[in-house]
Amino acid sequence: MLKQIEGSIAVAEAIALCRPEVVCAYPITPQTHIVEGVGALVKSGALENCEFINVESEFAALSVAIGASAAGARTYTATASQGILFMAEAVYNAAGLGLPIVMTIGNRAIGAPINIWNDHTDAMSVKDAGWIQLFAETNQEAVDLHIQAFRLAEELSSPVMVCMDGFILTHAYERIDVPTQEEIDAFLPPYDPVQVLDPVEPYSIGAMVGPEAFTEVRYLAHEKQLQALRLIPEIGAVFKDVFDRESGGLIHPYRTEGAETIAVALGSVNGTIKEVVDAMRDEGAAVGSISICSFRPFPLDELEATLAGAKHVVVIEKSLAPGLGGILASNVRMALREMAVPVYTVIAGLGGRPITMASLRGILEAAAKGRLPDVQFLDLDHGAVEREILRARGIRRSGPTAENILKSLGAAAVAGDE
Repeated sequence: MLKQIEGSIAVAEAIALCRPEVVCAYPITPQTHIVEGVGALVKSGALENCEFINVESEFAALSVAIGASAAGARTYTATASQGILFMAEAVYNAAGLGLPIVMTIGNRAIGAPINIWNDHTDAMSVKDAGWIQLFAETNQEAVDLHIQAFRLAEELSSPVMVCMDGFILTHAYERIDVPTQEEIDAFLPPYDPVQVLDPVEPYSIGAMVGPEAFTEVRYLAHEKQLQALRLIPEIGAVFKDVFDRESGGLIHPYRTEGAETIAVALGSVNGTIKEVVDAMRDEGAAVGSISICSFRPFPLDELEATLAGAKHVVVIEKSLAPGLGGILASNVRMALREMAVPVYTVIAGLGGRPITMASLRGILEAAAKGRLPDVQFLDLDHGAVEREILRARGIRRSGPTAENILKSLGAAAVAGDE
């Protein structure tokens, strides 16, 4: 059913149609509208047989989700940014216990300094916790990925994060095809948990494991991720049969045939990248792009095959590993370890900074000529950075960096007006 609707509310409606039995909620921008939307559906009776539990923190939200899932309930929660850090212990526990919880991440920067806008630092902070991580490019895909996430989680008995860019997607109004209950029921079987805590047949989970078995336990978690590499495309194919549209999968190549310079990215920025690719293709440039949907597990083989003809690979990423550069780029390099192809890291959009078509075009043009450094910060204000470096060198108590940068930018703006 086509609706002009906010992304968060469309996701909330799709989640409700998946018939969760327990939803644990703690508000944090920018995911709050999702759990509010689910809560409204529970209160109105539109979502039946669901316990909506308000908790006192993000740690409590996922802890309650762990208990509910272990007891055999289809379980959902959502968070963002500092909320992920607060529940970090529970994030690892959910994966280690093999519980099929679905959680939305409304991607947002992590402080300090405080920033409520979008980047991917929060998801990257738990990328190796053992959760499957799926990144939505559009709000339609965000809706579709949540539906697929429940099936994927329950077939593997593994938790799944669906990452959607905060504000850019969560708060955007657009036309979205929200499925019907009949379509969801045709795709998502009733929940039949692999493991259930039952007082009739008692056993413990998450017990102490020593050195004699811990490696094997962790290997099996790795094996489950490898199984997901096969299941994600299979579930995507079934989704297409039921809903008559393609969504999900491992990667989404765009105009990569004959492309010599290819951009790789996660999430909503791929829409802007595609616009740039189209414009440059019209001018004869051999460029293309790849949107990665499955970040964990990482599709090494699929990416290697799709990038086989590339001469330059540009990774646009909304996160930073200080002292190293790119997180996504490091994974891309692993996929291309047997190919002599330069992989450039472009750090962009941190804290919600706009990523413009003009800036992306400049990056792709420079990459095609081999003129990009290994790590590039898109639209970095080098003047502000240099002024702060000089300040710190010259004054022992130079003060807080963030506030100094803001003052510097303000002073520069005033000087420019004069």
